[in-house]
Amino acid sequence: MTRLIVYSTAFVAFLGATAMTLAAIFIPDWITWTVDTADGGHFTKTIGLHRSCSSTTGHCIHYPQQEDCSGSDRYFCSMWRSVGFMMSLTAVLELATLVAYIVVILGGKQKREAGWKVLASLLLLIGVVQCASMAIVAYLFDNDERFFVGWKLDKAWILCTVSWSIAVLSAAFISLSAFVFPPEDGYELIPSERHGR
Repeated sequence: MTRLIVYSTAFVAFLGATAMTLAAIFIPDWITWTVDTADGGHFTKTIGLHRSCSSTTGHCIHYPQQEDCSGSDRYFCSMWRSVGFMMSLTAVLELATLVAYIVVILGGKQKREAGWKVLASLLLLIGVVQCASMAIVAYLFDNDERFFVGWKLDKAWILCTVSWSIAVLSAAFISLSAFVFPPEDGYELIPSERHGR
């Protein structure tokens, strides 16, 4: 049903999405605060899933800190750590999906005709988990008191958004192509006959 070119194109796009997910996990740039002072100074504070960096100190610290997780701030801390867990889960699911792509692409005609269901399901699951992560960060950004005027959603949040969009669109196109394209023509040699054994 689905042609090799569809899987190959989706695989290349998904490699990019996986790279974006890994970058979003590791770069401390989900939310950024930038201010220019009257004397020409420039101050930046960035917050990532696991680290926070400040231009005044020039180094990064673990985030959230213990003081971010006490009293009424426990809600924020729990939500932020949940996003970190969900993004790590997404990375594991993406690695499993990369293996599934390889199996489907190299597995022959039968795997390509039936493998779209597994791939589409995995891609949709990845999209849902990443979309939830992105939405939680956006919710915290809009509703938590620590993010006042000057803070903005930054690079890692955008990478996450693009990544889940690619996953969902890939699932849609793979599913659609399974019903639209005709079956692959021809036959394939029996594996033992491919190498003249």
